[in-house]
Amino acid sequence: MSKFDKVNYGLNNIFFPSDMLPFNHIVKPLKSFLVEIGELSYFTARFFKEVLKKPYEFPEFLKQCFYIGNRSLFLVTVTGLIIGLVFTLQTRPTLAEFGAVSMIPAMVSISIIREIGPIITGLICAGKIGSGIGAEIGSMRVTEQIDAMEVSGTNPFKYLVVTRILATTMMLPILVIYSDFIAILGSYLVENTKGEVSFTLYFNQVFNHLEFTDLIPATLKSFFFGFAIGLVGCFKGYFCQKGTEGVGIAANSAVVYSSMFLFLIDFIAVLITNIFVT
Repeated sequence: MSKFDKVNYGLNNIFFPSDMLPFNHIVKPLKSFLVEIGELSYFTARFFKEVLKKPYEFPEFLKQCFYIGNRSLFLVTVTGLIIGLVFTLQTRPTLAEFGAVSMIPAMVSISIIREIGPIITGLICAGKIGSGIGAEIGSMRVTEQIDAMEVSGTNPFKYLVVTRILATTMMLPILVIYSDFIAILGSYLVENTKGEVSFTLYFNQVFNHLEFTDLIPATLKSFFFGFAIGLVGCFKGYFCQKGTEGVGIAANSAVVYSSMFLFLIDFIAVLITNIFVT
């Protein structure tokens, strides 16, 4: 053991005794988590400050809206169709035992629109969009493109972060509504195959049982889902470190953190909806 190592070992024994080391394994991750929450809060405050300032990067915003919607459309379509097919196939035998097959259109549509459609689509977009944003901005950080933008007089936060967060916030509700429709269409395909239900009859039952209290909360929380996905993806990419290894870490952590935020937002939205609706 070198002299330097001995000094560090002695200081660690003074300030962090050996009997407290298990406690330190709990404190250090908690400390880093709280620090990261503080940095994310500052990042969010900076976004709201920059979004009101000129110039407005409208062409870049439209470009990101197209990329986000176009790159996620096929995956959202397949996911929504499978949700509708599987959900109907799983619930139909149980309802058939009670002679309640006629309630399938109402049950499936309300369940998908209220909860299943937004949260599943949000998780899919967190994996697709969040990781893409984190990797893209992270690669720009490690290759010093963001530093070059700052030197040239361009505001990289305004151009890269604000446009992407606004794009995810605007596009995710559209993707959720599209996914809901595809899922209900998949449910209709099962019912048409099993019970020979016509398209008009099925969707008449769907719209007869839907109310604004089903549509409005689900649509509103979709905006918050999109904001969380864009915010976390940009945050992880903007502060990426450790070269190319950091790009992978940023993309991975963007998916994990944004998924956690989606569940938290969904829980809060359900609580608020239950308070005002009931």
